[in-house]
Amino acid sequence: MKELTSIEHYHDVIGGEGTVLMFSAGWCPDCVVIEPVLPELEEKHSDLAFYKVNRDDFIELCQELEVFGIPSFLVFKNGKEVHRFVSKDRKTKEEIDAFLSEAKEK
Repeated sequence: MKELTSIEHYHDVIGGEGTVLMFSAGWCPDCVVIEPVLPELEEKHSDLAFYKVNRDDFIELCQELEVFGIPSFLVFKNGKEVHRFVSKDRKTKEEIDAFLSEAKEK
């Protein structure tokens, strides 16, 4: 998964036809738990571009987007947020997969 590098990069990537931002942090145990399944989900949903956002490096962006729990996922199409899976709860592979499938329909 590619990493978001700057706010300018954020504005560039969300302008695509399908971008998933995964908000995470190295100290987050729930984020670490889902890490191993992410490549499989990226492959299954290869029509989406995936970017990891380090919550600690982009705290202002998290506040702006109202991402208060991690791991969290936001999907953008053509610069607009179309779907979100934001909570402080641990997410399963199946829940993330269902979320990504729903996002494609939006």
